[in-house]
Amino acid sequence: MAKIVRFRHGDDIAYGVAEMEGVTLYRGSPFVVWEPTETMLGWDQVRVLSPVLPTKVVGVGRNYVDPDAPYPGEPFVFLKPTTSVVGPGAEVVIPPAVSVISHEAELAVIMGRVARHIRVEDTGAYILGYTAANDITARELLDDPLNLTRAKSFDTFCPLGPMIETEFDPLEQQVVECLVDGELRQSGFSSEMMFGPGELVSYVSSMMTLLPGDVILTGTPDGVGPVYEGNLMEVRIEGIGSLVNPVVRG
Repeated sequence: MAKIVRFRHGDDIAYGVAEMEGVTLYRGSPFVVWEPTETMLGWDQVRVLSPVLPTKVVGVGRNYVDPDAPYPGEPFVFLKPTTSVVGPGAEVVIPPAVSVISHEAELAVIMGRVARHIRVEDTGAYILGYTAANDITARELLDDPLNLTRAKSFDTFCPLGPMIETEFDPLEQQVVECLVDGELRQSGFSSEMMFGPGELVSYVSSMMTLLPGDVILTGTPDGVGPVYEGNLMEVRIEGIGSLVNPVVRG
């Protein structure tokens, strides 16, 4: 399996492929001029960053099967700004205007090609791979539905990482879970989504053009809960790895 990482090495930011002993440096990016070099960097020489800097992050709400809720008919989508994106280990900041935030462990789709009006059966050719995400939300703001964008969009509210897995199969029973300070808060299977990644890519591409590096968050399993200053969040997805971020107050 190819595990693509974006990282900082000294003053440079580059892409590579994760190996046991470190990262094989590549020229270009997975989207343009993707060529391996003979350079291997040890893990102590790099700082892993968010795997992409998307032009947009498309979130999906209420996408896991809930026997107590009606089938929605079509995906419920919203946008998060690219300024909300941070990488593994980065601090998630509780804004001054917010008392508490919540964790939402999610599987994220990373687009590899420009996609517009794509059929479900063709979406595999447009997806580069998958990573872990934490759709941080200021849930107290959701008392007013008109505040959805504000509740989802603060800086640091979209941790992504640690890598892009290009051969991940979301239709298998891959575990998606969240731990806070080591305590399991959320656990579900990617196969429990009402709308799978292919359906989501097709649906979103029918209304907006998806560009290479854009991200679709596929929804979160049951168990969303609050986190506070000093907590450590960990999103774990079987086959991808762990995305760990501490919570601080701004």
